Amino acid sequence: MGDHSEAFVAFDTSKLRNAVAIAEAGRSGEVRFLGEIDNTPAATAKLVRKLAAKYDRLAFCYEAGPTGYGLYRQIKGLGQECVVAAPSLIPKKAGDRVKTNRRDALGLVKLLRAGELTAVWVPDARHEAMRDLTRARWAAVEDLRSKRQQVSSFLLRLGLHYAGKKTWTKTHMNWLASQKLEHAEQRIAFEEMLLAVRQAQERIVRLEEAIRVAVPDWSLAEVVEAVMAMRGIDMVSATAFLAEIGDLSRFRTPRELMAYLGLVPSEHSTGDTVWRGPITKSGNRRARQILVECSWSYRHPPRVGKKKQDKVAAAPRAVREIAWKAQNRLYARYRALTRRGKLPSVAVTAIARELSGFIWAVNREIASTRDAARP
Repeated sequence: MGDHSEAFVAFDTSKLRNAVAIAEAGRSGEVRFLGEIDNTPAATAKLVRKLAAKYDRLAFCYEAGPTGYGLYRQIKGLGQECVVAAPSLIPKKAGDRVKTNRRDALGLVKLLRAGELTAVWVPDARHEAMRDLTRARWAAVEDLRSKRQQVSSFLLRLGLHYAGKKTWTKTHMNWLASQKLEHAEQRIAFEEMLLAVRQAQERIVRLEEAIRVAVPDWSLAEVVEAVMAMRGIDMVSATAFLAEIGDLSRFRTPRELMAYLGLVPSEHSTGDTVWRGPITKSGNRRARQILVECSWSYRHPPRVGKKKQDKVAAAPRAVREIAWKAQNRLYARYRALTRRGKLPSVAVTAIARELSGFIWAVNREIASTRDAARP
């Protein structure tokens, strides 16, 4: 046994090799670079066992990144503590212009020992799989948007303009099919673009069907069904939002969720001067965008549409009351903000912030009902 019974270990991860640094407990504890090991489960397990034989207690960490959560799950499986640090919240020296694997690992382990790292929430393997599925659908929507833009740009270059108000409807598609192009080469290029659009649309339909099939067996299926009672939120958006955020019970208050989504105002105040700017846009970009898109429906007076009635009826009574309260509150809030001269986009962002609070309340209601049902 060494002189210190506790040690902190940091990995600077990469595709093939992991740089490893260790810091012993205490302000005067030794900090040293252990070298690099292969980024394989066998090499990691060998290092963890070697260090566990020397120290009573170990704490590991690494930055969240493209290498995923496999290292975290392996270390936890070996019975050790592990932190996946949020890269954007790691303190950095403004004048530090040298970056190497060795320096990154040493700096990370010092911050871990000092308690200066902010951990990200790590999903379980099934939750991560659901997130991958919803992100695949997200990528498909972005791909469809890009392919549609290619068609529009192609026709604009040829001087062809659609007279209707809304594009990519059935009428617009018929208009596209009726276009006569002068050259055969342009006709071939145009047909290939339209084929790419149709294939992208079919891809989205397949992924959305896969989401609907997967949700009933998911741990958050009950929350998804409850959140669907909220106006503007369907199964796809509810699943995508919860897949990005995870278990909402980890947020103690609605304000914590709002701050996590980056929907709170930024602030730069000093002395008697208080300055608040636009939203921080920190946290999960996809979840924030989903929430803002859903919030546009609260521009309209409160009502429960024909398609929404079944979803609302399937929710518990307490959830239905929260959903109706949200409609009245957020519609009034939108009208008040626009009357004050706020841009619609600014008002809807404010609505999204409050909508996240109502979703938090729905989750709390489902969690309390579940806890009460347990023996």
